Amino acid sequence: MNKLPAAFLIDTNVAVTANMHTDIANIPDDMLNCVLECVEIIEKAIEKGGLVVDEAQEIVEEYRSNLSMSGAPGIGDKFMKWIYTNQWKFPAKNMVKITKTGTSYEEFPAHEGLTNFDLSDRKFVATSYAHVDKPPIFQATDSKWWGWKESLADVGITVHFADEKLISDIYTRKFPNGR
Repeated sequence: MNKLPAAFLIDTNVAVTANMHTDIANIPDDMLNCVLECVEIIEKAIEKGGLVVDEAQEIVEEYRSNLSMSGAPGIGDKFMKWIYTNQWKFPAKNMVKITKTGTSYEEFPAHEGLTNFDLSDRKFVATSYAHVDKPPIFQATDSKWWGWKESLADVGITVHFADEKLISDIYTRKFPNGR
């Protein structure tokens, strides 16, 4: 990964995966590249800014449930502390209003290929879709997103995977016949 776009979303599993870097000796060989890419994504996000979240703080709350507010020991935890201390400085356009409707959002795109999209991840898609620039979403280890990447592209949302080979392999093992 060379550089982050001006605006972007980061799935929680990117920060959680980056936290694996604190115990690098125990990272499985096939995960090492993914972990290193996640560390780079998080470090660049902290350095450059541009993170997009929802006004209702659903994304931030998911981060808080999975990361340490202390900012340690991992880079993902540092990301959580950075968000908590800096989110009031985010540009207004990067604080996106989304409207919850039952288990989904009014802003979640209507597309046949997204009908069974994971309910807990819809906030990321709705936030991207409602943003004026439809910023990309960074993803690490949730292989279901690999199966939805084309449908998301159809509605103008790009997913950047930390390690495409890893995620493709995981997806193929989990869903040998596709979705």
